[in-house]
Amino acid sequence: MNTHTYVIALDQGTTSSRAVIFDEQARIVAMKSYEFEQIYPQPGWVEHDPMAILNSQTDALREVVRISGVPVENIAAIGITNQRETTLVWDKKTGKPVYNAIVWQCRRTAPIVKRLCDEGLEEHIRNVTGLVPDAYFSGTKLKWILDQFDLYERAEAGELCFGTVDTFLAWNLCEGRPHVTDATNASRTMLFDIHKNEWDETLLKALNIPRAILPKVVDTSGVVGVLDAEILGREIPVAALAGDQHAALFGQGCYEPGMMKNTYGTGCFLLMNTGDQPAKSENGLVTTIGWRLNGKCTYALEGSVFIGGAVIQWLRDELKVIERASETETIARSLKDNGGVYMVPTFTGLGAPYWDMYSRGMIIGLTRGTGRAHIVRAALEAIAYQSADLVFAMASDCGQNPVELRVDGGASANQFLIQFQSDILNCRVIRPSVIETTALGAALLAGLAVGVWKDIDEIRSIWNLDLSLEPSMSEEERNRVLSGWHKAVERSKKWLETDNG
Repeated sequence: MNTHTYVIALDQGTTSSRAVIFDEQARIVAMKSYEFEQIYPQPGWVEHDPMAILNSQTDALREVVRISGVPVENIAAIGITNQRETTLVWDKKTGKPVYNAIVWQCRRTAPIVKRLCDEGLEEHIRNVTGLVPDAYFSGTKLKWILDQFDLYERAEAGELCFGTVDTFLAWNLCEGRPHVTDATNASRTMLFDIHKNEWDETLLKALNIPRAILPKVVDTSGVVGVLDAEILGREIPVAALAGDQHAALFGQGCYEPGMMKNTYGTGCFLLMNTGDQPAKSENGLVTTIGWRLNGKCTYALEGSVFIGGAVIQWLRDELKVIERASETETIARSLKDNGGVYMVPTFTGLGAPYWDMYSRGMIIGLTRGTGRAHIVRAALEAIAYQSADLVFAMASDCGQNPVELRVDGGASANQFLIQFQSDILNCRVIRPSVIETTALGAALLAGLAVGVWKDIDEIRSIWNLDLSLEPSMSEEERNRVLSGWHKAVERSKKWLETDNG
């Protein structure tokens, strides 16, 4: 093997775009990220400027190569991983977006989802796509854009492209403008049959979505095109597309059925490998494609928390009670407990296992003695409580409690948070040496496609442990704090009574 071989991951997230260079031992050589603006046109609506996504990602790519000093000729491949469900439509000729990207957190299409359920399609959606009907997913967002700007004729004529962020980036960064998505991202649209691996005619018809606007669905690992030589001065294979949580599952080495990981990013996302057969949840989780290699799918069960690390960003940017996210660990540890204060950060509704589009955030249990530290601690605990609800649902589906949870993502660096996670789950929590496992997964999938690593067995040996934490909370205390959390969640449900919010 060339000891000077590198792979770049483009990790396009909800609040920032980053580029990460890995060497052939999957060690981080350099990393660069740029934040971009969050747009909130109305309560419950979330948008991004598509060009801000593209420009921040391109800038991060160029800058990471510059600061690393890595010779461009030694870069073997680029992998793309992305915030999922976020929906874009653009002109095929000019590349100009017809509207802002509608972000996965956005709730504006809740009435469309309700209409689908009223028309009797709920069971079909669950059975075919593996998902629950919700405004979270891309299909109703696409319909909203087509409706809002009366774009059906142009879509039918093949003048427009729909895509999730991976599709938009591949189209803009690769020579020849490939209009592609991979199976993981397709499985998050609420338009894709995860059993047949094709777009579902019934749902396309129900939402009046023309096939001509849809991308081709490809494997998660595989060359989709080459980077435009003008960007880095050389054509480089773009060799992987993967939704961020699927990339993290791969990067965490969860290659065997039953292995699970939780990513603490803007949201929190728990995925468990279920092997080559999709498992249906009875407890509010969704079934999704984990990855597709050589045409063969590995499936996963997933639970999603919409507001995870974003609640810390909210404390910093909106409430201004902290200056830096890194402060929260020390602040939380300054208290012996939460003082009876709970935060339910359902700013955009409750995800799994509750699926309440009309829940809204709340802080409860306040007394005259409640201070800044209680709010900060309640926010961190809320991330762990929401994740625990996912683990409990998954354990119920599988009939056994977890022994181990692998964690990653930016907020997993907060040791108060992951110790509290271990305590309320009553199981071991382990963190790898590389917590940027979303980027790592994209790099591994890209490297696999071009031969940097020959197979999954070789990749498996790369995973390294950084930290292992065991639970230290008494059962009595665990039951007490979980009871308080679930009481708070019940109070937050169905805060909005109308379909329009």
